[in-house]
Amino acid sequence: MEKFIELNKVSKKYNIGNRPFYALKDVSFTIDKGEFVVILGPSGAGKSTLLNLIGGMDSANRGSIVIDGDDITKYNENKLAAYRGENVGFVFQFYNLLPTLTVLENVELIKEVCKKEVQAKEALKAVGLARHINKFPSSLSGGEQQRVSIARAVAKGPKILLCDEPTGALDSKTGVEVLKLLHSKCKDDGNTVIIVTHNSLFADIADKVIYLKNGELGEIVTNENPKNIDEVNW
Repeated sequence: MEKFIELNKVSKKYNIGNRPFYALKDVSFTIDKGEFVVILGPSGAGKSTLLNLIGGMDSANRGSIVIDGDDITKYNENKLAAYRGENVGFVFQFYNLLPTLTVLENVELIKEVCKKEVQAKEALKAVGLARHINKFPSSLSGGEQQRVSIARAVAKGPKILLCDEPTGALDSKTGVEVLKLLHSKCKDDGNTVIIVTHNSLFADIADKVIYLKNGELGEIVTNENPKNIDEVNW
């Protein structure tokens, strides 16, 4: 497969008083184009920090992050904003929908940060919400709200989908439905999907599992034959 994301000795340091704290320290790995990747670790492992660095929402103190041949650690703020707007779709645990906007309007918000054509109605149809475009988030279930957030993430045709505990606020049945949707976006539509989670069951369905603990890289496991999502006892 084609190497698409490459991190080389990436560190993120914060100063707490007079003492340095490393949220990430010397992390190196690669992700291929079109892989379904799970970053696994306990709370405080550095998972969300890593996702923010790959997504261009934060900057590393040291190391390089190469996305599709370009080192984004060398980008200024304007180039980072363009990178986020054009190339990255974000899916969060708590949906981040605006309650005063309709489903369609929430997805169309992506036009504010993306120069490409946004396929809002098509994206909502793809996640099974074509009949709900004029509803407000409060009238939707948690799973439906998460599907709106996925539609918003994919409406601009991003290269990467970054998902921070995307099923964490959902019951297991609804969570499985959301996972199937994300997996489809990877395998059917060609998105590179990265999910951060503390749920070890996710490891069974991933092409690659990257383990983090205390900001440091642990084992990297490549699954030659990942399980079908329905095969896992959620």
